[in-house]
Amino acid sequence: FANKSHGIKIFNHFIAGMTMTNTILLFISGLIILILGADLLVRGASRLAAAFGVAPLVIGLTIVAIGTASPEIAVSLQAAANGQADLTLGNVLGSNIFNILFILGVTSIVAPIVIAKQLIRKDAPIMLGASLLTFALALDGKLGGMDGVILLILLVAYTVFALRQSRSESVEVQNEYAREYALKEAITAKSMAVNIIFILIGLGLLVLGSNWLVDSAVKIARSIGVSELVIGLTIVAVGTSLPEIATSIIAALKGESDIAVGNAVGSNIFNLLGVLGLGAVVSPAGISVTENILRFDFLVMVFVALVTLPVFYLDNRISRAEGGLLLIYYVMYVAYVIMQAANSSVLSVAALFILFFVILSFIVLTVLAVRSSRTRQKNKS
Repeated sequence: FANKSHGIKIFNHFIAGMTMTNTILLFISGLIILILGADLLVRGASRLAAAFGVAPLVIGLTIVAIGTASPEIAVSLQAAANGQADLTLGNVLGSNIFNILFILGVTSIVAPIVIAKQLIRKDAPIMLGASLLTFALALDGKLGGMDGVILLILLVAYTVFALRQSRSESVEVQNEYAREYALKEAITAKSMAVNIIFILIGLGLLVLGSNWLVDSAVKIARSIGVSELVIGLTIVAVGTSLPEIATSIIAALKGESDIAVGNAVGSNIFNLLGVLGLGAVVSPAGISVTENILRFDFLVMVFVALVTLPVFYLDNRISRAEGGLLLIYYVMYVAYVIMQAANSSVLSVAALFILFFVILSFIVLTVLAVRSSRTRQKNKS
């Protein structure tokens, strides 16, 4: 009987291992399908818009921005519809933190990024405002249907504002977008049909990929004993942000810094107003926000939006050193999330060190930004 019992245990461990392997493979497959879907959607929609005479700058600010955020939209809507609001919230907060700290950090290390004046004066403050507003709406412990409607209305208002502002962009910025998104092929019935097929296939892949990703993410969370929120903040957020990584790094290598930074900032605004807005409307019971999320993850996201102001104002660019600092912030954040999930004994010590480093570095950045601004004003006068 002992041998039989031992054999059953071995078999059960083998089956459990196979199940986890299959779940991980399903997660990776869902992620790949999501990225392919987003790529086909952006490619088909941007070419179709160009064929109808839509300006390249408008294509970049709307179609491409929505397309690169489509994995977040698909995953969040799927999770919200399934009643897994923690995954929706974790995906949005994690993606916003990742977009600024990791993507802009890595991108500026690859090639220092010049910041456009409009991004400093308007888009970065709007991102901070959207972060603060979402935080304020969540203070009652829930993002309900009415909160979602407010966010969606503001998304429409922001899109109209961005399109109007695009008319006054400099020739350099418009040429940058034209090189990337202008029509590069003859308009034929065949090309139009191909682009429509790309859009339809892309949408289908987004639905399929989000379904696989959400199901597997929930199973992984349950099997390793962590919350769906932690999975959403980390691997799901990183995975759904892969289109933004590719877009920003490629744009930086081409010297198209406005696209590189605008993509990350615009995606964050769209995540808060669009993805969370849709998720709150679609979710049957709304998106619940616990005290822990409000006190930590939400505040981290607000800080990430805030830190862009001194970074962007300092010499109107993101240097390699500043990019390195953003990357250090992200490593610290992920390390804290993992230690918190594992109930690490050194969590309190790590938290004090991280808090001290973040406050000190932010003060230094702010002082340097103020001095840099005063120096520029003196030089002008």
